[in-house]
Parts: sequence; structure tokens; C-alpha cells
Amino acid sequence: MEPSNETPRTAPQDSHSLFERSTATKRLVDTALDEPQRNVIRSIALRALRPADAIRSHAASRRTSERSGVTALFAGSDRVARENAAAALAAELEVDLYRVDVGQVVSKYIGETEKNLRRVFDAAERAGAVLLFDEADALFGKRTDVKDAHDRYANIEVGYLLERLESFSGVAILATNAKANIDPAFVRRIRYIVELPNA
Repeated sequence: MEPSNETPRTAPQDSHSLFERSTATKRLVDTALDEPQRNVIRSIALRALRPADAIRSHAASRRTSERSGVTALFAGSDRVARENAAAALAAELEVDLYRVDVGQVVSKYIGETEKNLRRVFDAAERAGAVLLFDEADALFGKRTDVKDAHDRYANIEVGYLLERLESFSGVAILATNAKANIDPAFVRRIRYIVELPNA
């Protein structure tokens, strides 16, 4: 019998193949960002470094105040600018940057995408790294009306992402050149939005 080329349904995925780890050296002052953009990134760093003080200062927002992590949206058509801004934030925090490979994370097998995401979030929390989801609209896109099983499981994945962002204790950056395609449920949970230069 010929060997099957199909990946097993429960095939394990090495967490290190799901993201690219880098040690950022370029600080904010080294970037081409303008001062308003740098100030927003400094605010993100301050919130991540001093969560208790930042939480108290935003006590009016109960949902946000209960979270220990930070979620930010970096929007702009220049992919290099998005990645440089994320790297500069990681450098300010003196931690590694984990750039998520969305193509590796998303799986056609039921439940595998959630398992891969769990590995990514868990690895970032253990290392204290900044998580960068570039082309984030591929993962955080708008939910659809359920017409078939594929739509149902795609919506389950979005629901799982919402839960993990709520519980994630680190910094997660959603970077995209299609901000309008991000599900509003995610946008409502984002306190910091940085509009970056277009290519």
C-alpha cells in the first residue's frame, strides 16, 4: 500500500516552528516613526512595565482594568514599518519578539489551530516575549454567518482567540494593512492603535 501524504489529524506541531524569535536591538529613537507614534508605543511599554499603576489609572474601564496584558493594533501598508515598530517596542521592554507565522498556525484540521495558538501564547508567556501577529486580519478577521462546518469552526477559532487575548499577561500586537477587516470584537479590546506610515 502506498504511504499517505496526508498529515495525521493529531500531528503534533513544534511550537518553535510557529513563530520566529528575534532579539530586538533597534530602539524607538532609531526608527523613522514620528513623535506621536513613538509616544503611543512608549505608553504601551509603560503599561506593560507597570501594570498595577496603569490598571488603577484606568479603573473607569472595568473590563480593561481586570486584564494584566496589553493588546495593540499597528496599522499600515508598509510591512517593514509594522515589524520595526514591534521590534522597537520589544527593545524598549528588553524582551524578545516572537513573530507568529500565521501560515503555520492555521490548520485545516479541526482543533489544531486552537492547539497551535495555545502553544504560541504559552511560549510567549513563559519567555515574557512580545507577540506579533502580522497580517493579523487572516486570524482576527470578521466572523461570518454560519453556512457550513468550515464557518462554524472558523468562528470557534475567533472565540478562542478572544479568550486568550483576555487572559494573556503579556504584550500582543496585531499588525495589518487591512484594519477594516479586523473583527469588531477584537477592536473593542484594543486600547492602543498606532497608524504607521504607508509604503
